[in-house]
Amino acid sequence: MHRARTALHLVNPKGQQNFGSFLLKKPASKLTTELVAASSVKLYNSAAAEPFLNGSSSNYIDDMYNSWQRDPASVHASWDAYFRNNSYSAPPSLAPVPKNHVPAAQYLGSSLPAVAGAGAAVGGRIDDKLIDDHLAVQAIIRSYQIRGHNVARLDPLGINSVDLDDKTPPELLYSSYRFEEADMERVFKLPSTTFIGGKEKFLPLREILGRLEKAYCSKIGVEFMFINSLEQCNWIRERFETPNIMSYTNEEKRLILARLTRATGFEAFLAKKFSSEKRFGLEGCEIMIPAMKEVIDVSTRLGVESIIMGMPHRGRLNVLANVCRKPLHQIFTQFAGLEAADDGSGDVKYHLGTYIERLNRVTNKNIRLAVVANPSHLEAVDPVVQGKTRAEQFYRGDGEGKKVMSILLHGDAAFCGQGVVFETMHLSDLPDYTTHGTVHIVVNNQIGFTTDPRHSRSSPYCTDVARVVNAPIFHVNGDDPEAVMHVCKVAAEWRATFHKDVIIDIVSYRRNGHNEIDEPMFTQPLMYKKIRGTKPALDIYANQLITEGVVTAEEVKSVKDKYEKICEEAFEQAKTETHIKYKDWIDSPWSGFFEGKDPLKVAPTGVIEETLVHIGNRFSSPPPNAAEFVIHKGLLRVLAARKEMLENKTIDWALAEAMAFGSLLKEGIHVRLSGQDVERGTFSHRHHVLHHQMVDKATYRPLCHLYPDQAPYTVCNSSLSEFGVLGFELGYSMTNPNALVCWEAQFGDFNNTAQCIIDQFVSSGQAKWVRQSGLVMLLPHGMEGMGPEHSSARVERFLQMCSDDPDYFPPESDEFAIRQLHDINWIVANCSTPGNYFHLLRRQIALPFRKPLIVLTPKSLLRHPECRSNFSEMTDGTEFQRLIPDALTAENPNQVKRVIFCTGRVYYDLLKARRDRKLESSIAISRVEQISPFPYDLVKAECAKYPNAELVWAQEEHKNQGCWTYVQPRFDTAINSTRDFSVESGDGTNEGYKDVFEAYKPKSRPTASSDAGTDNRQQPVAASVHSDGKTHNVSSTAPANASAPSATPKAAGSWFSRLFGFGSGSNSSSISKPSANAIAATSTLQSLPSSSSFPPSTTSNSTTTTLTNDSSSESANIHNHNPHARIDSVQEEKLVQQKTGQGFNIPQGTFNSPTSGSAASKGRKVRISSRPLSYVGRPCGASTATGSKAQHLKELKNLLDDALAL
Repeated sequence: MHRARTALHLVNPKGQQNFGSFLLKKPASKLTTELVAASSVKLYNSAAAEPFLNGSSSNYIDDMYNSWQRDPASVHASWDAYFRNNSYSAPPSLAPVPKNHVPAAQYLGSSLPAVAGAGAAVGGRIDDKLIDDHLAVQAIIRSYQIRGHNVARLDPLGINSVDLDDKTPPELLYSSYRFEEADMERVFKLPSTTFIGGKEKFLPLREILGRLEKAYCSKIGVEFMFINSLEQCNWIRERFETPNIMSYTNEEKRLILARLTRATGFEAFLAKKFSSEKRFGLEGCEIMIPAMKEVIDVSTRLGVESIIMGMPHRGRLNVLANVCRKPLHQIFTQFAGLEAADDGSGDVKYHLGTYIERLNRVTNKNIRLAVVANPSHLEAVDPVVQGKTRAEQFYRGDGEGKKVMSILLHGDAAFCGQGVVFETMHLSDLPDYTTHGTVHIVVNNQIGFTTDPRHSRSSPYCTDVARVVNAPIFHVNGDDPEAVMHVCKVAAEWRATFHKDVIIDIVSYRRNGHNEIDEPMFTQPLMYKKIRGTKPALDIYANQLITEGVVTAEEVKSVKDKYEKICEEAFEQAKTETHIKYKDWIDSPWSGFFEGKDPLKVAPTGVIEETLVHIGNRFSSPPPNAAEFVIHKGLLRVLAARKEMLENKTIDWALAEAMAFGSLLKEGIHVRLSGQDVERGTFSHRHHVLHHQMVDKATYRPLCHLYPDQAPYTVCNSSLSEFGVLGFELGYSMTNPNALVCWEAQFGDFNNTAQCIIDQFVSSGQAKWVRQSGLVMLLPHGMEGMGPEHSSARVERFLQMCSDDPDYFPPESDEFAIRQLHDINWIVANCSTPGNYFHLLRRQIALPFRKPLIVLTPKSLLRHPECRSNFSEMTDGTEFQRLIPDALTAENPNQVKRVIFCTGRVYYDLLKARRDRKLESSIAISRVEQISPFPYDLVKAECAKYPNAELVWAQEEHKNQGCWTYVQPRFDTAINSTRDFSVESGDGTNEGYKDVFEAYKPKSRPTASSDAGTDNRQQPVAASVHSDGKTHNVSSTAPANASAPSATPKAAGSWFSRLFGFGSGSNSSSISKPSANAIAATSTLQSLPSSSSFPPSTTSNSTTTTLTNDSSSESANIHNHNPHARIDSVQEEKLVQQKTGQGFNIPQGTFNSPTSGSAASKGRKVRISSRPLSYVGRPCGASTATGSKAQHLKELKNLLDDALAL
């Protein structure tokens, strides 16, 4: 249990010594006979040596002493006498006699007898009892301020202690201070650290205790005394201790009732209309809706114009309906299971976001409200919201957060359980990450799914994480609407006043299970028995207002009926909708960005040489006041080396990056670079911030001083966090498409601690939420003997999530490259030259749309003498090269015996090894710079250039890592992009299906669709070719009105029936299953047809596989075709109509049959290339790299030997 951080027990009169003996370090008996002259006697030792003067007690004496110095009349006569005769300082010295001193006797309180000798100028007797009781009262007041929340009546059910401790702290019992009932009417003067007296300075002890109980132990519990600011503590005290501070007019009470009615009515309406649907309703904490609206109202009144919100699934639909006022029919349409009218896989309704601009009718001011879409990963949206908020503040010039703010909603279990909460909170006061205060609202239903709070946290409260940033925490009983409104008002005012975070902990309950079809009695039987007998907050408050005469029962019913009618009308309107429009749910609209642009045109990325020279010179020069700004000598050498490169018109990696940033800044594009140590660069190559060697915190940022009218450049070292900071930068990138937002990992290996942001937001955000982002992730990568945690960015994981189909060669055209970029979910690149890196960064802004960019950046190449580019590679007319061919072997390609494809830094190892072995004419090395989307057209052309060469993919990573598993099938598709394929029925008729087909879902960005019907339609598709020349579905389909897929394998439309041919559909029995021995394969020598994009070769072999039908056997495997014989469509996806009239997409990789009766229909032949792509690299491994430098060099030598061995 949390213990009070105070030394109050030291003044407990039950101790061995009383106040006097602590003070004077003498037996108390001597004090009665001893008069001490302040001028000659040192009364006490230093404060450090005395227990009484430790902790909060000394703070109290300090406060009294300071008050006495300002005005002796402001303290009690006993303290006046004490301070006149003693010196309160450390070390002690003679106390000055205040001016205009008045004898203390006239200030005596009614219950405090005059101090003997108080009027004497030189000293007086100290009354032990007076001082002891007076200090005890102050201690009681402070104890309530510190620990009153521990006994506050916070649980609406009355069964739990919210702090998990049922004991009453002894500090809150007046008997602990030797007060008795007889002392209750004694009057004490109130200290300046409390506001319970209002305008009164003296109160009886009974009244003091009563007011403290009302302020700190009723339906509100306040945690704030850990804040290390007296001003802030007093501000909070005043707003909770002042008598009658929590009073509302009748009109305000009616508004609370109306809002609570709408929140409750919305949940009731959904429960009535969609009783079997998951919606994660607010039942039990409906007060959250009025609470949010109160925060918004107060904030708007104080000047806020835009609010960005993040929240989990609980209550999301209610927030969209009653806080954002999203049209109700759009919400109800989400329950209808309609098809989408636009692109995207969509998401479940309780994950979607929105963006609304509307009039706040309470304040009569316009307000912008955005709810950021998020996945089910609780709290993952927190840093995204903060980044988006920070960006909006930046673009509005709102440096103090007065116009833009954020509200974050949390669940109790997630708030204390998810580490990203801590990461996000620690960004709250960092100069380049602060949002100047966030209002956090915790929906504390005292349970996490099925887990009891006692098993889900070790801290007393779920909100204790907020203590680390000195955020006040307001606990409030959710069944007391007026208490909740007061807390929300104070929270909004706190945020506007101090621009710091604040926590509102609404203690409530969950009336249903985790979702509406979940049974909570399995695990919380006693709690839910109590819940069943608990009235809703609306009924409790309505009855209260009826009793008070604020409203009548008829008025309450009228408000309920009116809202239900609104819902019914919206429900009927929703029935007229035919499609879901995901664009109605976008949370970050980019007004005008897509208008007037050619979606298939990329702006030039080259710049004039003059610009390169200007930026390079500024970046390579010391500050203008170089004589006064002392730079480290090592940096002077770096700047000199950059100058030398500029004179030779060459650049390294750092210069290329600076030129890309600088040229964008010149064009008015804001650039932000964030991450751990990015100002200098992990590998000490960047140096975008120069530090004065003699003056602390004096810095110079060259890229901020390129042009007078340039856009702002922000480079900022982040906290040591990946999850939180990457999420923050993603949110920042969502706000404005005309900005280059980059996050750099310290090492690429560390990106996996942000895997949730990568998987759930970056990879699939556009597909789920129609939300684009141009975020750039810079991931240092390279096997250089630095061990398994400093070598690999795990590129294989990024490539696995790419949404392009490995078996589909897109139609070739002039827009081939940009069409690929438009259709992919993100871009993965590994540049081998600074010039290409320059173009890659600029292309992010040149594109007419936005896609996340994953860049594997180098480490050793940063200073590699051969890793240089010329100005000629970056000037007008140049562009990013998706593949860089080998220039040395281009003149005599027929002599090349091997073509090595690679990506990234391993190219330089291969280049040196080839040069050392003098194999320049025999081996070509081609670099794939853009790995995804895969450059099929360029790979195909490169292979065609070398007709006699074998093809090799070389990589430094292990075989089961790196790019191999991604590029291997795509190379196969590129090389064999045109093939003959025909079908012949086994008996010459048009009956029967052939066996060759693929079964899988189409490639997708997210893991699944949000709609059960869509997911069923996308179950692994079994497509076959009928002899009539048409593509058919092999199995039957689920009826159109099927509500959910069956769990049994025999369910209609299940993937079992589609693969294995059983089920209730009529088509299931029509699969013709050839036996394995019915497949004859013959190899013939023949050149590729002229229609192929791969040129014919006299030595090129291909295998013709003929498949015949044999229905006598049922033991054939469904994948009888050669796995390398991918049958590719060169057209767009075909839509196959099912019997229900609904369609599904044939995945890329299935095939189109020739027309029935054509010459080719007499047999099916699949051409298999005789030029497979071979692998060269490390074998499969569990770790990414060795920790031994010697082992690394040995593995690298083996790699090079294998790659160059002819």
